[in-house]
Amino acid sequence: MKELKDIIIAYDKAVSQNKQTALATVVQVEGSSYRRPGARMLITEAGEITGAISGGCLEGDALRKAQRSMQLGQNKLLIYDTIHEEDQSLGIQLGCNGIVYILIEPILQKDANNPIQLLKKVALDRKEAALVTVFNPDKNAAQTGTCLVVQEDESPMILDEYITKELAFVLQQKETITIPHPDRSILYQFIPPSIHLVIVGAGNDAQPLMEMAFLLGWHITVVDGRPAYATLQRFSKANQICLAKAANLWTSITIDSQTAVVLMTHNYNYDVAALEQLIGSACRYIGLLGPKKKQEKMLDELYAKGLNINASMRCKLYGPVGLDIGAETAEEIALAVMAEIKAVFSDRHGTPLKNRTVEIHERSFAAPHA
Repeated sequence: MKELKDIIIAYDKAVSQNKQTALATVVQVEGSSYRRPGARMLITEAGEITGAISGGCLEGDALRKAQRSMQLGQNKLLIYDTIHEEDQSLGIQLGCNGIVYILIEPILQKDANNPIQLLKKVALDRKEAALVTVFNPDKNAAQTGTCLVVQEDESPMILDEYITKELAFVLQQKETITIPHPDRSILYQFIPPSIHLVIVGAGNDAQPLMEMAFLLGWHITVVDGRPAYATLQRFSKANQICLAKAANLWTSITIDSQTAVVLMTHNYNYDVAALEQLIGSACRYIGLLGPKKKQEKMLDELYAKGLNINASMRCKLYGPVGLDIGAETAEEIALAVMAEIKAVFSDRHGTPLKNRTVEIHERSFAAPHA
């Protein structure tokens, strides 16, 4: 989501400067590639780029061809074969061992449904969405481009029955997939809302957590009951600062399945009161700063109050919070916490990649055609 937001900001800046722009999108990958389908990059006529479609290998060539597409006003499909390193036809050695299909789309500012306007719709609401990009694997054919966005609660009237069924499948499975058809291929990019990090506790050790979350483009809320701590001056990069007692904590904060909460007030009574309200919510992750004994004591108190804490509730509790990386300083602890949250939301275990026995990027499966 951060990359999409950066692209939107860069586009609005380019429009204000009366610059033409084009959007480059990875629409299909065969084999291995640094970026996966759905990776995007904005290019201006002046050669400025925002986002990335590779590890830096393809950007220069794609930029030049995008500038040509802007001049012609036509979408264009680029195909980079990186399997054979001895092939010097591109003038670049990528070594990714794959074939990358990149769609270039000049952006028409007057088009109310241009690709950037569709991205803005995704970024505006905290809803799961699927972005539809239609292309032809024949690079000499006409290319439709990014043409539709559907959010989780929408039921659009789509004439093509295949697209209707495939969109429903993508939103259900929460997968980004490219599906071939006889006359075209379609990239369905699943885009969840950005992670909402709620930091309960506005001490000095919460500031590195805010900084790292900001760097990743997460939505940040900082809450505390102390007026001298929960201030904009101390947490300038937070989207929301909530000054509240623990009993009233969640009345002004939206909690959903994309929410992670870290309890780090260093005030046991505040933390346990917050946990009491939070544990039955939709949030996916609750991190507890402090030793495991503290967590067990908190749960014992909640049990004693008659709160029924089932297995699914306990599964989202992470205490002591963070991955085991030997962290000691506030910055190191923040790194360990952020890594753990990212692993949880990606359904990974946070183990070294060298121990992974399957591909880093799992293969998407094709949607069934009913």
